[in-house]
Amino acid sequence: MKNKTLKEFSKETASSEPVPGGGSIAAYSGALAAALSEMVANLTVGKKNYEEVEEEMKLIVEKAEMIRVNMLDNIEKDCEAFDKVMEGFKLPKNTEEEKEFRKKTIQEGLIIAAEVPLEIAKEAFEIMPIAEIVVEKGNKNAVTDGLVSAMLARTAVLSALLNVKINLNSIKDETYVEKTRKIVKNLEKMAVEKEKEILNKSPLK
Repeated sequence: MKNKTLKEFSKETASSEPVPGGGSIAAYSGALAAALSEMVANLTVGKKNYEEVEEEMKLIVEKAEMIRVNMLDNIEKDCEAFDKVMEGFKLPKNTEEEKEFRKKTIQEGLIIAAEVPLEIAKEAFEIMPIAEIVVEKGNKNAVTDGLVSAMLARTAVLSALLNVKINLNSIKDETYVEKTRKIVKNLEKMAVEKEKEILNKSPLK
């Protein structure tokens, strides 16, 4: 997926095929969010009046690049996770043994399909403090790019968590579901609050 052109990727998303879907788009949003913060940091390094934050910006470039690359890989992981669930549904169910194996395989697939977007959401949230730093200390001519990075990161977090929630609805392991719902709720709250905090630091009124 990550090697497709923008045109190909958007066309495939728009098709009647189930993948790439919302989870993959969440990951792509995260990749773009990381890229924007990385860009602002790159536009700050080596610039006059920003010597004091140069080393910090270099570290941000490294961190943002790592997240950006991981997010692109997560596009593929999300598609693969969905395929695992579908493979389970395609299994035969003629005997009791087949039914049990099919049910077990589907449940295992659903947990993977919940875990992948959960990891996407967690990593997308890591972009937000990076965006905050580039908004506060980065090249002022690129402050809007830092703000968009924060907004896209929040979108990536919340949209990935939607995909976690829909899979939790079908998972029978109540302990896992309860534990994961708490993580989801906390991440949602953190992302929304962090975005507001960053946007409030905007010099644009």
